[in-house]
Amino acid sequence: DSELFVHVVHGVRDYAILLLTPEGYIASWNMGARLIKGYEEAEILGKHFSIFYTPEDIARNWPAAELERARRDGRYEEEGWRVRKDGTRFWATVVLTALVDAKGRIRGFAKITRDLTQRLEQEQRARESEERFRLLVNGVVDQAIFMLDPDGRIASWNEGAQRLKGYTADEIIGQHFSVFYPPEANERNWPARELIAASEHGSFEDEGWRLRKDGTEFWANVLITALRGSDGVLRGYAKVTRDMTARDRARALERSARHTDEFLAMLGHELRNPLGSIRNAAYIVAQVGKTPPLEKAGEILTRQLDHLTRMVDDLLDVSRIRSGKIQLQRQPIELQEVLRRAAETVEPMMAARKHTLTLPSDRGLTLNGDMARLVQLFMNLLNNAAKYTPPAGRIEITVKFHRGMANVSVKDNGIGIPDHMVARVFDLFVQGERSLDRAEGGLGVGLALARKLAELHGGSVEARSDGEGKGSEFLVRLPAFAADRSNEQPSSPGERASSKHVLVVDDQVDAADSLAMNLKLAGFNVETSYSGEEAMRKYDTLPYPITLLDIGLPGLSGYEVCKHIRERQAGSHPLVIAITGYGQQHDRAHALAAGFDDHFVKPVDLKALLSAIRSRMRA
Repeated sequence: DSELFVHVVHGVRDYAILLLTPEGYIASWNMGARLIKGYEEAEILGKHFSIFYTPEDIARNWPAAELERARRDGRYEEEGWRVRKDGTRFWATVVLTALVDAKGRIRGFAKITRDLTQRLEQEQRARESEERFRLLVNGVVDQAIFMLDPDGRIASWNEGAQRLKGYTADEIIGQHFSVFYPPEANERNWPARELIAASEHGSFEDEGWRLRKDGTEFWANVLITALRGSDGVLRGYAKVTRDMTARDRARALERSARHTDEFLAMLGHELRNPLGSIRNAAYIVAQVGKTPPLEKAGEILTRQLDHLTRMVDDLLDVSRIRSGKIQLQRQPIELQEVLRRAAETVEPMMAARKHTLTLPSDRGLTLNGDMARLVQLFMNLLNNAAKYTPPAGRIEITVKFHRGMANVSVKDNGIGIPDHMVARVFDLFVQGERSLDRAEGGLGVGLALARKLAELHGGSVEARSDGEGKGSEFLVRLPAFAADRSNEQPSSPGERASSKHVLVVDDQVDAADSLAMNLKLAGFNVETSYSGEEAMRKYDTLPYPITLLDIGLPGLSGYEVCKHIRERQAGSHPLVIAITGYGQQHDRAHALAAGFDDHFVKPVDLKALLSAIRSRMRA
């Protein structure tokens, strides 16, 4: 039997099992010892077992101390570093057992060593992983991440939790997580129901109001995950809380902006119909007025209508700016012509306030831009200068060209801009100081529109002022190039329109009749229709070379009437112009795609409309 035991011990591979003499010299060696320590039996027998210890342990005489403890206690066990034959270290668990004969004398020691390096490495990796995870969780500052025990008491606390909820770790660890819930949630036992749901389904997600330490509420997204051991026993919960207040506020602002845009668009459309009728009536008064009161009334109507129309346009452009829907119709245009048109538009206001406006001489600069939008840009700057300059003021536009940029200065000697307002004058709905009667009028959107339009053209607008009472300057920079004017021909005087038949179609009777009267005064033969069906009947009787057609007709829409005209006159192309209260860019694109030649928005600029008709007639 003893031989069998020796044979079994010798064949063990996972443990180094050896005998030591009472002095610590190696007396036997098995297969496990050879595999773990690297020595062959012939080269290790008779050597002192301290050969397996690190220099540090040898220096402190640790091998002798181990033998002494085994003698005293009969057994000694420890874990520590040991050294293989090749000098590499391994982590070992060592058991030294004293071998005592019948008389109690120490005959030697049995030494069993097991290599635990792999386990140690796994434990180290686990600790490092845990530490990395701990650092990661603690480093998260925008989310509260913490642990709960199975009963819902807080067991850990990260930086994000402290920032979000206001508690320090010392204040909150050990408390029940229901402290974060409003009274009404606790009354219906919601925290406990969340834990039950997470335990049953693995996780639970919810959104609702939560409380900070100071009692303020915030809207939170909460994810609770049940943590179970390998045996399936619930160990606790991981809880992640995010503050969604900013997201919900952004969504609310987005909804508000969308509703505002829809309201502004509808408001603009509804205002344009009556404004169109009033403008047409005012134009008639101006044309036929023979007495000073009528002439004065026509001037007032025209001036105030221009003011109302600009405000409606500004309201709609606010909507377009907010939704990013402003699209430019670019073409080469002369800067001088842009400035001339802008000055012409604001001339009534300049005259009413007795301002002197000085325009620059033509420098031959050309822009690649949208004429209407650039005129709007400078018109808004001139309006602003006129409003904030006392009567009989001076407003001057100068132009310089430098490195491919046109630098246009609009300068006045008005009330100036306070230092604290210079950076804000381009914000929407921001206005300077006003008198109690608000004689300057406006909505506070003109400068915001001007800046946006300049940026859309690849340029910028900058406000400058030396302070209150010292005037203001707005410097516009726009990409430009010096045009070749050598082959330019002077423009010919405008021609009076020859007598042509025009059909005006609008279900708004006042709008149709007033527009027809203006066209008659301009020399046209005009008929009116107040519905799409009536217009189609008239057109079938006598095709009209020119049709001014409202789109939003009851029954047959303007699109359907236009289609009928195109089919009826397939061999020719009569002029069909849309007259509508819908003025968005996509409305114009839709009209042109449906077969209209042009698109005018109510209230119609009669000069522009007549110009478009006459241009087509000449062509």
